[in-house]
Amino acid sequence: MTARTAVMVFVAVVAAQRIGELVLSARNARKVRARGAREFGKRHFPFLVFVHVAFLVCLAAEVIVLGAHPTALWPLWLALWVGAQALRYSAIRALGDRWNVRILVVPGEAPVRSGPYRFMRHPNYVAVAIELLAASMLFGAWRTAIAISLLDAVALWVRVRAENAALYPRAV
Repeated sequence: MTARTAVMVFVAVVAAQRIGELVLSARNARKVRARGAREFGKRHFPFLVFVHVAFLVCLAAEVIVLGAHPTALWPLWLALWVGAQALRYSAIRALGDRWNVRILVVPGEAPVRSGPYRFMRHPNYVAVAIELLAASMLFGAWRTAIAISLLDAVALWVRVRAENAALYPRAV
């Protein structure tokens, strides 16, 4: 399989995965809103969407247009990407119907402390940061890895501050 074909298959799989997650997120949003959830950090959400869409576009463009291709380290990057997927889905499972692409907080419900949340506050964001880097490097797309990782760092800096303020208002 050529790098061009592989990246198109990869982009299609990730896009389908993200669409499925948006469906789950909408279902979960209805459930927690029915329990009185309030949304926080609305203003930065479009930037998060931009970063994720830009990632797929840039990755495909770097491979198809600029000729990026996997290096000998591709198995390492693939393993890292798969590990990040496992961490992300573990976080989604631990949050249950509280997992969402938006920051929706039900007053009175304590933050989740099970699954990977026993060890860190934001395992989903750690996983996504690793995914973006590893997926880019899997295809030798170092320009995408740098640009998207920087954009993601800015987005997550804003996002984590908003989420911490919503979940831990006395600590911020």
